[in-house]
Amino acid sequence: MNFVETLRLALTSLAANKLRSGLTMLGIAVGVFSVIGVMTIIAGLRESIESGLNILGVNSFQFTKYPTINFSDPRLRLGNRRDITFAGAARFKELMGESAEISLSIGRGGARASYLDRQTNPNIGLNGSDENMTAARGFEIASGRNISADDVEYGRSVILLGNDIVERLFPNEDPLNRAIRLDGQNYTVVGVLAPRGASFGQNQDNYAFTTITKYLSTYGRAGRSIAVNVHAPSQALLAEVQDNAVGVMRLVRGLAPEDANDFEVFSQDSLIEVFNNIAGMVAVGAFVISAIALVASGIGVMNIMLVSVTERTKEIGIRRSIGARKRHILMQFLIEAVLLSLVGGFAGIIFGIVGGNIGAKLLNATPVFPLGWAVAGLAVCSAIGVGFGFYPALKAASLDPIDALRYE
Repeated sequence: MNFVETLRLALTSLAANKLRSGLTMLGIAVGVFSVIGVMTIIAGLRESIESGLNILGVNSFQFTKYPTINFSDPRLRLGNRRDITFAGAARFKELMGESAEISLSIGRGGARASYLDRQTNPNIGLNGSDENMTAARGFEIASGRNISADDVEYGRSVILLGNDIVERLFPNEDPLNRAIRLDGQNYTVVGVLAPRGASFGQNQDNYAFTTITKYLSTYGRAGRSIAVNVHAPSQALLAEVQDNAVGVMRLVRGLAPEDANDFEVFSQDSLIEVFNNIAGMVAVGAFVISAIALVASGIGVMNIMLVSVTERTKEIGIRRSIGARKRHILMQFLIEAVLLSLVGGFAGIIFGIVGGNIGAKLLNATPVFPLGWAVAGLAVCSAIGVGFGFYPALKAASLDPIDALRYE
């Protein structure tokens, strides 16, 4: 017997028991789907984060009161931390001098802007910031000018608008030097930001930036914590600048050497590290669920193959009597077991990739094809077919031809 003939016989046998074979394949498909789907979502999120993380500018890190991502520590306990006040942040900026560009910022969402008879939806992010905001956040000025140090010092009502806001309020005219009303306040448009797209599902072109002094005079300073962004001159100096900045921040906040930091420091690398830790825990959970499903499916493969051996005992006897050797019988039943696993695994991979990319799309992540995981999934399914199908195949190959011919 050649391999093609053995494969044809295996397919014929599986097709003769469609329901039984289909249920076994379904069990394998569910196990593979669970891990492939989760890993597809994780791969899409990781690619989006690594290629499009633009919450911070390049070579930047930020001081905040709360962690950016926090699952382990109740926010109630962290709420006892002191706010990073405007006075403290300004003192930090003064002490850092020219070693780095320091940007102070604070913001709120849900603002609405209007100009003449046109207005936006109430979903604008309004931020109070300073002259270093564009460098710290990686924004570029498409037209007009940036907020200046004098604007900040005198609390002027000037504003930078994101591209989406400009398109809504000024579809056919130049927005520069126009007066708009935003969240009940009047502002003069001095600059338009270049389009940025989305990051972490947030539209970066739907933000407006005014001076931090104007923001605080409008909304008050009590109970507000400032985010302090530090932009190092280069990647090579980033670690040195960060070490120095942490020391300066501790000095500003009056911490003793033995006191722990009562603020958070995060950068692009730290955000990616946090994501990888979370993704690792999710992957472990997916592996556990998948392993349980695949072991159960493997037992199903063994069961269906043992039933098949019993049902086809006389067929095995006939084949042995006309010259089939043990290895031919062994190979046929092994191929059947592997085919059961591979077809189920292939279906699980397809549905896992499709389902994973749908999930990634809902999370505004990049669609991906996890080739490595797909290959690994097929390899695991092949191993399941061989591992759980070997005993039934060996049992079939070991049958005595005469006893097999007498079997009813």
